[in-house]
Amino acid sequence: MTTPDIDNINVASFDPMPTPDEILERQAITANAAQTVRAGRASLRAILDRSDPRLLVVVGPCSIHDPVAGLDYARRLKALADEVSDTLFIVMRVYFEKPRTTTGWKGFINDPDMDDSFRIDYGMERARRFLLDIAELGLPTGTEALDPISPQYIGDLISWTAIGARTTESQTHRELSSGLSTPVGFKNGTNGDVGIAINAIVSASRPHSFLGINAQGLSSIVRTHGNRYGHLVLRGGDGRPNYDTVSVQIAGDALAKAGLPVNIVVDCSHANSYKKPELQPMVLENVVNQIRLGNRSIVGAMIESNLVAGNQPIPEDLSKLAYGCSVTDACVGWDDTEQALRNAADLLRDVLPGRR
Repeated sequence: MTTPDIDNINVASFDPMPTPDEILERQAITANAAQTVRAGRASLRAILDRSDPRLLVVVGPCSIHDPVAGLDYARRLKALADEVSDTLFIVMRVYFEKPRTTTGWKGFINDPDMDDSFRIDYGMERARRFLLDIAELGLPTGTEALDPISPQYIGDLISWTAIGARTTESQTHRELSSGLSTPVGFKNGTNGDVGIAINAIVSASRPHSFLGINAQGLSSIVRTHGNRYGHLVLRGGDGRPNYDTVSVQIAGDALAKAGLPVNIVVDCSHANSYKKPELQPMVLENVVNQIRLGNRSIVGAMIESNLVAGNQPIPEDLSKLAYGCSVTDACVGWDDTEQALRNAADLLRDVLPGRR
């Protein structure tokens, strides 16, 4: 019996979505890809446990919109990652879902054709294919968990997860994080509030039970063990940076007071660079100098980087898109990224072993 006058009155349709099992079968993980994920997660856990002194660097496009250009970037990043692997542990930033303050393109999974057709089924499968291609290169990936169902489709290919500033306070995302198989970085709130992220880390470290789906696509009660590899990501807030020595010390003290490991990742983008991508290498340089001067709480950094610097609007004629240039936040270009990471590796090579 239906009640159309009171039920789903603002829903236009329910379109079927393939189950996680169906997409995982069509885009099956390979032995090489699985080993990339295992090794990536193991290195991340070791960095957070302080048995691996290297600096984590999550670097890559603000968002993926062109898998061809994304794979081009990944190949370059893999070569650089191998070159600096003694000092930096590089994870490629692969973001498919974009939270919007009001409206705008919501990302590759939601609208892969960038034409408001919202072929989420197609986007999810293409996103998984892209992650498989990156994993086959031997390069671990990190992403933002925005939709609570997506990890069932792509989570086995991810090594590191971020919870964004807009969702760190969300109970749904704290519960989700408690069951993720990756270390999770919680960003401070958009207003710069670090306490929100610390509360999230504590919450996610505890067991939870919540509604979700299983691999067969059935509504399920998801019961989790809790995730002990939550950590803090400083991204600035309200237009002000918070990567300076005083802000980092205050954040570290707050983590310690909460009984948490003092593990901090500095996001060189967003308010920490005043949303000016060309300033990101300067933020990274500052972070490196703090470590050289004895800081032991900073374990990583994030950089929004692409093949081409800047960003571009999405044109009506998609053939006019510039290759390798972001369609969301502006990024630093590849040449500057490469130089910044090489400089960081050179400056930290003789310092990091002493942080064990």
